[in-house]
Amino acid sequence: MRADVQRVTVLGAGSWGTAFAKVLGDAGRDVTVWARREQVAEDIRERHTNSAYLPGVTLPGNITATSDPAKALENAEAVVLAVPSQSLRANLTAWRELLPEDAILVSLAKGVELGTLKRMSEVIGEIVGIDAGDVVVVTGPNLAKEIAAGQPSASVLACADHERAVAIQRACANSYFRPYTNTDVVGCELGGACKNVIALSTGMAAGLGLGTNTMATLITRGLAEMARLGAKLGADPLTFAGLAGVGDLVATCSSPLSRNRTFGERLGRGETLEQAQAAAGGQVAEGVMSCSSIRALAQSLGVDMPITDAMHRVCHEGVDPRQAGAELLGRSQKHEWS
Repeated sequence: MRADVQRVTVLGAGSWGTAFAKVLGDAGRDVTVWARREQVAEDIRERHTNSAYLPGVTLPGNITATSDPAKALENAEAVVLAVPSQSLRANLTAWRELLPEDAILVSLAKGVELGTLKRMSEVIGEIVGIDAGDVVVVTGPNLAKEIAAGQPSASVLACADHERAVAIQRACANSYFRPYTNTDVVGCELGGACKNVIALSTGMAAGLGLGTNTMATLITRGLAEMARLGAKLGADPLTFAGLAGVGDLVATCSSPLSRNRTFGERLGRGETLEQAQAAAGGQVAEGVMSCSSIRALAQSLGVDMPITDAMHRVCHEGVDPRQAGAELLGRSQKHEWS
């Protein structure tokens, strides 16, 4: 493993993958982006922009792109996996034989896999045949458009192998992007997955015309849910008070740039899941899938996550958001920390 990572491949040319490629490029790294569509790759390569996913942003000249994964991965010292959580397994299986042997693997995906209930680092470790603790997880308040615009932001690089996290920290630190390291991969990944579900709920509340008190209640009780799940799985409680916990939660639940929040808002206004998806350009917010896998994980561990359960029932069982809200308020009264 190299302590000084210079050549980085980003597999995935969506908004966050492209924004992180820009972070790396602005930090002086040589970056190759793999895009599924050659049109997107050509846009990045020839015009230094990704008009499909990050319009209006000029990418630095040390970023190139290709639609050929073998070419993209050639001589990479670090490989950033920037595909949606539920498609990570299929994509990585196809790329497995192309991965350079000593490359540091970095995950941008935030979710829990349906069916297996594995975190993304666990999925990567299983497919590639490495220890999940060797995967570097990027999380925190990562609204792509703000970061791509060069607005000050901080993130967490979580890895059980601290030296790997430090190598990626050095590779992506620049004048507007401040990365911190953390060894609590479980807590960081759970925070990144759970916040998408809670953002759906705050979006629904906004769509119903509810105000700040409701938003604050959902955010803090959502934080309590993810902390309970984290405690059951051995996470450090302090992680949820940091960038990977409350930081990511506040950003995703509050910003109109958050896909999960805006998706939830459409559901709150009475749109169907299909209508909300069509309005989002055919893309489903991560929280729509994660609410089911996180709910199943919580149930398997005996952890109470009522907001997550409510989001699953709204998204997948046709429950009206108003009814779900009334049921949350009507639950039996209890001590705040019980």
